[in-house]
Amino acid sequence: MSRGSRMRRVNQILREVIADECAALKDPRIGFMTITDVDTAPDLRAATVFYSVLGDDDEIKETAAALESASPRIKTAIGESVRIKYLPELYFKVDPSIATGLKISSILAGLEKERDGDVTDPE
Repeated sequence: MSRGSRMRRVNQILREVIADECAALKDPRIGFMTITDVDTAPDLRAATVFYSVLGDDDEIKETAAALESASPRIKTAIGESVRIKYLPELYFKVDPSIATGLKISSILAGLEKERDGDVTDPE
């Protein structure tokens, strides 16, 4: 197994474990959240966890605070579920791709409405 495919597999396993543990959290500060990706450092000592949250800025900030406070619990779950040389330090980061996709969809829908509104009846 090549190093790149091994790291992809580690990232995938960590994403699954972290997503399962986040789903089990009972913290009311966590909004509608999805773990989208994990990027683990080659030395396995750090992992950036990307997540998306549907909601306003306050909900995003509250979810970030909840994830930070749950980090020790999530690391424990990783240690119990994954045989890995080091337990990585977790760094949570909002994944902007969902918000960007929603913004692009909104722009396209607006353009379509404009186009449909500009169509004149030839009669």
